[in-house]
Amino acid sequence: MTIREMTAVKLFQLPDEILKEVDSFIDFMIMRHQLEVKSSNLSDGVAPKWQQWFDEVDRLELIPHEPVNEYQEAILDKYRNQGLDL
Repeated sequence: MTIREMTAVKLFQLPDEILKEVDSFIDFMIMRHQLEVKSSNLSDGVAPKWQQWFDEVDRLELIPHEPVNEYQEAILDKYRNQGLDL
């Protein structure tokens, strides 16, 4: 007898009140399995690409930007006064 057959026999022996709980649990297990499969598929394809992106960003050279006109200077001063470090 297979596991499916043994489980089906047990299900037929359960009273309706317990069978409702088992049905809810089966729904939960199906949903959890689907999420695990989906998560596994995402991590296989997306994670290495994100890691590559972060590595490339970390290697970027930051060049300090000096304002070229009064408007840019005013905006930078405004942000600095708000506590932003630019």
